[in-house]
This record gives sequence, C-alpha cells and structure tokens, in this order.
Amino acid sequence: MATRRVLILGAAGRDFHNFNTVYRDNPDYQVVAFTATQIPDIAGRRYPAELAGKLYPNGIPIFDESELTEVIKREKPDVAVFSYSDVTHETVMHLASQCIALGVDFELLGADKTMIKSKVPVIAITAVRTGAGKSQTTRYISNILKGLGKKVVAIRHPMPYGDLAKQACQRFADYSDLDKHKCTIEEREEYEPHIDNGFVIYSGVDYEQIIRNAEKEADVILWDGGNNDLPFYACDLHIVIADPLRPGHESIYHPGEANFRRADVIVINKCDSAKELDIKGIEAAAAKLNPKAVVIRANSPVSCAKPEMIKGKNVLVIEDGPTLTHGSMTYGAGVVAAKNCGAARIVDPLPYAVASIAATYRKYPNAQGILPAMGYGDAQVKDLEKTIDATPCDVVLSATPIDITRVLKVNKPMIRATYDLAEVKPGQLKGEVEKALKVLAHV
Repeated sequence: MATRRVLILGAAGRDFHNFNTVYRDNPDYQVVAFTATQIPDIAGRRYPAELAGKLYPNGIPIFDESELTEVIKREKPDVAVFSYSDVTHETVMHLASQCIALGVDFELLGADKTMIKSKVPVIAITAVRTGAGKSQTTRYISNILKGLGKKVVAIRHPMPYGDLAKQACQRFADYSDLDKHKCTIEEREEYEPHIDNGFVIYSGVDYEQIIRNAEKEADVILWDGGNNDLPFYACDLHIVIADPLRPGHESIYHPGEANFRRADVIVINKCDSAKELDIKGIEAAAAKLNPKAVVIRANSPVSCAKPEMIKGKNVLVIEDGPTLTHGSMTYGAGVVAAKNCGAARIVDPLPYAVASIAATYRKYPNAQGILPAMGYGDAQVKDLEKTIDATPCDVVLSATPIDITRVLKVNKPMIRATYDLAEVKPGQLKGEVEKALKVLAHV
C-alpha cells in the first residue's frame, strides 16, 4: 500500500496526542501538516523534530485553520483527521464537507485507539462542555482519594503554549515549578488548585512519557480533562460533568456526547443555580443515551473572600477565559458571587478593552459584559492589565481558579471568588470511587 498522506486538524492538544499515538514512527502514514484554531499563537510554528520522531527530521508545519483549503490544495493529503474538542456537531460536519468537496477523506479516530494503558488505576474526569465544573470535581475526587489513604497524582490535558520540545513532560509540585515552566494564566488556572491541595500534577505533550513518570509516584492517577475532550488514558472509572445551564449540549457537541455516552458516572453540576426542568432534561438524556451510568446531582456553591467589598459597589468581574470563549457561556461563578454579595452594578469592560482583549470580544461576542481571563502569553497579560486599569469600577472580583494577583498588577483592589462541588446527596461519589477501587483490587 502507498503511504497515506494525513492532515491533522487540531488546537494544540488532542491533535498532538493523536499524532503521537497513531502516526508517529508509522511508515504507513505521512503527516503533511497540522492546522490550528481556538488557541492564539500556535499557527506559524512547527511540531518539533524532537517530538515528531525519526520520520520527520524537520518537524511538521502548523497552519491556521482559516488556510485549510489552501493547505489541502498545496499538500494534497489523502485524509483530514479531525482532532480537537468543544465544537458543535454542525461545525464538525461543515469542516467535513469542506474537505470532502476538495476530494479528501474526513476521519475521526475511535476513542480507544488513542487511549494509553496505565499500570496503576486511572480515574478520569471529563465533561460535555468547557466550564461545566471539571476542576472543582477533580479537587473533590482527589480529596476522597486522600481520605482513603491513596497517593494521588493528577495528569492534566495538554496546554502546550510555549516551547513544545521543552514541554514534552512537565511536573508541578509547587509554585516555583509554575515560574520555572513560564506558565500562562490558563495553565496556572489548571495547575495551581492541585498544588494548593497538596498534589503533584503532570502535563505536557508526550503522554506516554508522562504516564510512565507519574506511575512511579502514584497509587491512583487522576485524569483532569480539558475542554470536553475524551481521556488520553484507558480509565477504570470515568466521571463526566453535565451542565444544566446549557441543557441539551450533551447531545450536540463533539466529543462531549461521546463522553456522555461512555461515562460510568454522570454528575449534573450547578443544580443550585439551574432550573429543575433543565436538570430533569439531562437526566432524561442520560436514561436514553447511557442508561448504565450512575447519575448524581451536585451543587456549585460560590463564596467570596470579602463580601463587604462588593456590596453596593460597581464591580468588574473576571471569569475563566475558556468558559467564556469556546465554552460559549455568558457568565460564570464571578457573576453569581457579585449578585449574591449585593453588587450595585457589574461594569462592562468592552469599551475599555485593548488589543488582544478587544479581539477576543470580536471573536466571542457572548463574553461581552464581563472580562475573560485571557493570558496565553506575556503580551496578552499586559493587555488584560491595561483593560482592567482603564475600566471605571470600585473593585475587581476574580472568579478564575487561581489567585490571579500572583500574575496581574493592577490599579484597583482585587478580591477572589471561589467555587466548590457539593453533592446533593453526600457520599455518592465516594461510594462510586470505593466500588471501582474494590473491583480493581480483586482483578
């Protein structure tokens, strides 16, 4: 058979993993290029030779997805492999139609094909959409495991925004590691909560290398998923978070629906701020699409460090960036906290947004009225600071998963809102974790 030419459509995460597990060092395929979207400053680079393997001594070019037609005409791939997450089924099929019209096969890899097997138990936490509550659930499960006397190591879905070769396998145990690896705000949002909880966390690009290192220091590995992507590892317990503030999304987004169908446990989060009708709608969807899954309701209580600083004040709210961008939410925990604390007004930062922050609003108009914590590089962090400094408000309320004052220096007082997971019927998740570990102990 002739070598098959492959174009991988990605967003600096799942695409690299698919390449590493299916195509690297495989002479049956020649990967001619990656395309990139969602994440800024990825296009125009190369997947480095150090990671690409012996068949790619010059690495592999990465182009912006907007150039897809031109890339296909120039590189003449036989197949385009879709390899990123948190997009509607309609979006996937529009891309498929674009490729098929140009004479190129369009392919999605099966879930099991790219899942690496671990030597220790793996509990995976994924979601149907970005911003559903994976982080707080991961913290909750890690504390359950700690209470059971297990040594836990978390592995986070890739966030490779810097030097890809240097980021092949990263280990974070304290804040100095975040500085050493020059982590962006988005990376810190995912890594700091684990460090605060006393756990080691790994991330990077080469997830075979990562799992083999993590296994050496873990009784249980906790897969902390990104966006609504599928796990990179074969898991012994798969917990999927559904969001009743976006009812119906569990069946119209890729690969969130696949997660929903594969889940052992479905946690319906944010029940304290959702309509009962929408919660029941997700329960009905679970009964139809995945009747074997255990369905658990949970709340997402929000707390504010200094509520007296919010009451009666004009407040600028900062929310987790991906939740507002490709997660398509119009608000998050910060808005909930501001209203609960009696804010007089939530100030719209849009008129004062500069450079890349203004560009974010143009691309994601749903985020208008609140400020997404965009910080994919030093320049964007500076744009975020300038936007905050220019916005007329009394106080800034940040509801990102980190203490953002470690990164930002602004001219206004800034306080933090935090959020956790609280089961409506306590003990259910602990029971499912214990059951899974008990089964594994007898295998």
